[in-house]
Amino acid sequence: MRRTLPTRAIAAAALAAAALAPVATADAAPRVKQLVAFRDGGAKQKSVRARAVRTRVGGRRCAVGAGTPLAALIRSRPGKLRLKDYGACSKRAADAAGLYVAAIAGERAHGPNGWVYKVGNRVATSGAGDPSGPFGHGRLRAGARVTWFYCRMRSGGCQRTLGVRAKALGGGELRATVRAYDDRGRSKLVRGATVHAGGETAKTGAGGIATLELTPGRRAVWATQKGRVRSFEEAVDVR
Repeated sequence: MRRTLPTRAIAAAALAAAALAPVATADAAPRVKQLVAFRDGGAKQKSVRARAVRTRVGGRRCAVGAGTPLAALIRSRPGKLRLKDYGACSKRAADAAGLYVAAIAGERAHGPNGWVYKVGNRVATSGAGDPSGPFGHGRLRAGARVTWFYCRMRSGGCQRTLGVRAKALGGGELRATVRAYDDRGRSKLVRGATVHAGGETAKTGAGGIATLELTPGRRAVWATQKGRVRSFEEAVDVR
């Protein structure tokens, strides 16, 4: 006669199996889009997988968890990084919340000015290595956009970051709209920004719109403006 396991035994076996299963969500390493914008107008844009990493800070080896902006930054190698530890980093990624990016490629923080990061269009409220995530409610998701830039602090916060949306209209014509985002992600249309595409440039007018005439093909489109942080490059198929 076939015997059946008691319900409690089945539940216990299920819990044991779950405990042995590999952790998926919390330790996943998402691929994110990252832009590091330097003070001289240069930038490094890269798609990078935010895998867990260890780095040396003040003579100690510190773990940085997967899915954090700091892990993505270290993995992308944008230039020599200098980190400071305002907490107690260790071999445990949970202790990385106090790590601060004090310099990238020789551009060092001075007084209230220094490196900050945005996820989407909002300045994060947590440290880049904080395992609770940029806003305290979860780590980066696949496809997230992270912008690192040198903040020049003013009374209203950092300088605005630019974002561009481009649309191919046919006949080689491309229309781009540029917005500038504050620390909280609030935006306004920008007049006088320069839109770059396919070796051509054009200034935005009223309504933040610029129009360019280009040869057909895939083109990288981005926007710049003095006193503001350049945008991500967007790929557009001009026809």
